[in-house]
Amino acid sequence: MKFKQTFSYIILSLTLAFNSGISAQIEPGVYFAETDGQRHELKVIEDYFVHSIYSETPPEFIKTMGGFYQLDENTLKTNLEFNSAYENDNVAELAIPISNENGKLIFNTEPQLVFEKVASNDQALDGMWLFATRGPDEGQERRGDENPRKTLKFLKDGRFQWIAYNTDTMQFFGTGGGDYSAEDRIYTENIAYFSRDNSRVGASLNFNYEIKGNDWHHTGKNSRGEPMYEIWSKR
Repeated sequence: MKFKQTFSYIILSLTLAFNSGISAQIEPGVYFAETDGQRHELKVIEDYFVHSIYSETPPEFIKTMGGFYQLDENTLKTNLEFNSAYENDNVAELAIPISNENGKLIFNTEPQLVFEKVASNDQALDGMWLFATRGPDEGQERRGDENPRKTLKFLKDGRFQWIAYNTDTMQFFGTGGGDYSAEDRIYTENIAYFSRDNSRVGASLNFNYEIKGNDWHHTGKNSRGEPMYEIWSKR
C-alpha cells in the first residue's frame, strides 16, 4: 500500500493545540514507528529533521522529507528542504501536531505515529554533511550551502541517509539509508532502503574515511566497483 494512501501530514495552514510536555526542541536521536506494514524513521539533529518511510518486506522505498524546524507550542513547523513526493503533492511546508507520552514522541497525524527512540550510539561521523567536491583536495571549486543543488549525508546513532535535492525547485534526485559504523577509519554502510533500486537493499559497502578539519575524506569503491574519492563538509 503506497504512502499517499495511508498517511498524511497536516499542512501549514491548519492550527492545532495539544497539552503536553514538549520542549523547545525534540531530543536529538533516531526514532522509529510502525504502521500498516511501513517503517517510519525519524532522525533529528538540533533543529533539523529527516522523516523517511519504507517497507522492509518486501523492500520498498516510499517517501522521505526533511528540513529545519521549530516548535510552536505543540506543533512542529517546517519549510521543507526536500520532499521526494513534491512532484505529486506540492507540499513544501508542514505543521505537525506532536505530543510526548511515557517517553514516546507522538505525531498526531492520520494515522497517528508513535515513535520510540533508539539507544544512543555516538560515532565520529555523526552529524550533517554536505557534498563539497571530488577529491583529492587541490584547491578546486567547492559546492557550499549557498548552492541550491545539494547532497546531504545525515548520520546519527548508527543510522545514515544521503539525500540529493534542489532547494530552489524542490527537485528530488534520490536517497538511500540504513545502518552505519565508523571505526578505525573504516566506514561501513548497510543499505535498508534505496529510492533508485530496491534490489540494493541488504548490500554492505566499506570505505575509508579521514577527518581533516571540517572535512570528511571518503574513499574506496562505489556500488559499481569504481574508485571514488569524495570530500564532504560539515554543515
